[in-house]
Amino acid sequence: MPSYKELLAQREELEKQIEAARSKEFDTVVADIKQKIEFYGITAADLGMGAKSKTAEKRPRNSVAPKYRDPKSGATWSGRGKPPRWIAGKNRDEYTI
Repeated sequence: MPSYKELLAQREELEKQIEAARSKEFDTVVADIKQKIEFYGITAADLGMGAKSKTAEKRPRNSVAPKYRDPKSGATWSGRGKPPRWIAGKNRDEYTI
């Protein structure tokens, strides 16, 4: 059975071989991909990259009804997220709509 030191040396040699093989194949693979993109007219949106999907654009956002109102300014807050200054640290029952 090989020693720990020998196994580390083998791993280092394998990592060098892996990187060399990757470097050698990289240009060929990129050229092949570019050729197919050009031939088929593939866009970044087709691949789901760079552009929002159509389903995300069509999804409506529901607004939340306000639960609290500032009697001085008339400002409202839904109770979600960071509380505004006018209600922060105060009893919220006094501001309930």
